Parts: sequence; structure tokens; C-alpha cells
Amino acid sequence: VQLVESGGGLVQPGGSLRLSCAASGLNLDYYAVGWFRQAPGKEREGVSCIRSSDGSTISADSVKGRFTISRDNAKNTVYLQMDSLKPEDTAVYYCAADVSDYACVGRIEFVLWGQGTSVTVSS
Repeated sequence: VQLVESGGGLVQPGGSLRLSCAASGLNLDYYAVGWFRQAPGKEREGVSCIRSSDGSTISADSVKGRFTISRDNAKNTVYLQMDSLKPEDTAVYYCAADVSDYACVGRIEFVLWGQGTSVTVSS
């Protein structure tokens, strides 16, 4: 059972990236999936989350209108489309999954985490 992130890299300010969180050994249809990030010297922060019950999403104020989380159930993958990237978006991005939608609102911790993918926004 694992989550594998991909899609990170170096991008100029104003550019876009799409991160993928591919699951093996579990069906993401039945899991809440969150994206988190951690910049050097900073605490980890939640970015976006998608619930399993109804597909509704939550996003941090810092990324609203720029980042979009979505699912592709056929591919057992959750994506984070990141547009209008800023230097302050530079971080290692992690996806996480949990059977409970309460994880999306921080009431419980996500139990399964990926290894992370690095995003650098710089000119």
C-alpha cells in the first residue's frame, strides 16, 4: 500500500504544474486525499483536500483560485493543478490519504503519506 507523488520540478513565476498522487494497494475512491507542503525551515501546511463522501474540496486561502484538486477514479490518482505559481509556493509537496473525511478538516491525522515531490518556483 503506497502513495507516489510526481510532477514536481522547476517553474518560473506565473507558470503551472500538475502534481499527481498515484495509489497502489488501495482504492482512492474510498479515501479522503489531501495535499500538503513544507517549505525549508517552515512547518507543514495543508494545501487542498478532497473528500471521499461527496467529492467536495477544501483549499487553503493562500492557494484559492490558483490550485485545483481533482480525482481520476479510473486511474486511481488524485491531482493538484497549480496555476499562477509564486516563489512562495516553493516547497516539497506531499499527498496523504485517510478513510475518514474528518482528516480533511484536521480533526484526525492522515494515516498514509507519500514520499513527496519538490516544487521550485523561481526565475
